[in-house]
Amino acid sequence: MDVRRAAQRYPGGDPATGIESSHAFSFGPHYDPDNLRFGAVIACNEERLAPGAGFDEHPHSHTEIVTWVVEGELTHRDSEGHETVVRHGDVQRLSSAGGVRHVERNDGAQPLTFVQMWLAPVRPGGEPSYEIVRGIADSTPYAVPEAGAMLHVRRLGAGERTAVPDGAYVYVHVVRGEVRLGGEELAPGDSVRVVGAKDLAAEGLTPAELLMWEMAG
Repeated sequence: MDVRRAAQRYPGGDPATGIESSHAFSFGPHYDPDNLRFGAVIACNEERLAPGAGFDEHPHSHTEIVTWVVEGELTHRDSEGHETVVRHGDVQRLSSAGGVRHVERNDGAQPLTFVQMWLAPVRPGGEPSYEIVRGIADSTPYAVPEAGAMLHVRRLGAGERTAVPDGAYVYVHVVRGEVRLGGEELAPGDSVRVVGAKDLAAEGLTPAELLMWEMAG
């Protein structure tokens, strides 16, 4: 079980334009050959956008991109004609496949924070696709078969426990609150990488929200 603290993430973005980023994996100019991926996960970025800030149109390919809004509203537009506003509780997935371009902006009046996770597909290529699940229910798994992965969103009350999925690779990211997992106390932005996860549980020390990726070997 490998615990990575929020303070260990690589800083990024462009604060002068209202973009602040924290990268859990090797990303952009922060190249770390020992931290390229875990299971299918190749990026877990926390993005903070001031009102009016955003990422202009840019390309992606051969990546499954899953986004979870923490607070605020994310406006998404892509070259396949999709335009949506993503809010807390929604799961957004862009399967970039052979290639797609998109724009991500904070067109709202409040600051925006979102966590974006990139997964490597089992097989490259194919046609791009887009999906948004509005207000996903607690404990409802969200499958990304293209990456051999399953996302579990858990919201815990103080003192409440939840099973961590058994799996060859499990990646846990704390969105909010404080959690105990495997004897470690975790805070927002902390993450845990578990190989061969079995019979683990997470406990909310305060009201908390977790994103847990269950991945095949």
